[in-house]
Amino acid sequence: MTSAVFHYLGPAFAVLLFARIDVLGVAWLRCASAAVVFAVWRRPWRVWTESSWRQRRLLMALGGVLGLMNSSFYLALERLPLGRVGAIEFLGPVVLAAVGLRSARNVCALVTAIVGVWLLTDVHLSSEPLGLAFAFGNCALFVLYVVLGHRLAADGGASGIDRLGAAMLVAMVVVAPVGVGDAAVALTSPVLLASAFGVGVCSSVIPYVCDQLAMARLPRATFALMLSLLPATAVAIGLIVLAQTPTVAELGGVALVIAGVAIHQERTAARAPSSEGTASRGTASEGTASDGVGSQGRDG
Repeated sequence: MTSAVFHYLGPAFAVLLFARIDVLGVAWLRCASAAVVFAVWRRPWRVWTESSWRQRRLLMALGGVLGLMNSSFYLALERLPLGRVGAIEFLGPVVLAAVGLRSARNVCALVTAIVGVWLLTDVHLSSEPLGLAFAFGNCALFVLYVVLGHRLAADGGASGIDRLGAAMLVAMVVVAPVGVGDAAVALTSPVLLASAFGVGVCSSVIPYVCDQLAMARLPRATFALMLSLLPATAVAIGLIVLAQTPTVAELGGVALVIAGVAIHQERTAARAPSSEGTASRGTASEGTASDGVGSQGRDG
């Protein structure tokens, strides 16, 4: 829930910065400020030096995905409402949720969430084709983020956060060639720099850390379906921060998305009592391994 709120609260503030800083400059400042926070907090270079070459490739892959995802996300936000971009972003994770479905109840939850996303999306290719292209590109990159993030989280929340910090340093380098020039204006303005720093903390530190802690405890399919909260929070934050008023259809979509999450959660809770008597954390780890993520993370 915390991740869902900050996932769009930071970008909503970033949209307000677009009037003073070009889009890719804001994207680089987001990555750079988050990288600074992780550097001071976690000292991620220690993870890099202690990692094998295979682990370093995972960190570079995630860093590249984070840099490209943040850039495409902001380029889409420049052209489309926050709620619409959030809805499109969810279409990829819903496929990940489908991979791990095991019951009719979860199928019902998924279908309900898909209908809600369809109502929220309501887009036409003729309206803003370039914005839609960036939004769907961000959607594909978000799927890669979920998959690679689970691999980082396989060894536990704290270790995953350290690796996330190293990946964020890579993301800063990836976006630098297209973003540093546009970000230069903020370097001479303490107010803009502080605002950009706040965007980075809200967008790339708080939600990504929460994601790592959640991924370490939840199977990939469960986490992916919980991401259906994102379109609802995108619409709510777009209304509160950016005054983007949702239509009746969008409100109906929000209700269906939340209903889908509620159905899935109830099913998960029903499985909690286990005859094996395992602890809840152990059960989550087994679920993650069953999705084929835990074993990959340990190998990588």
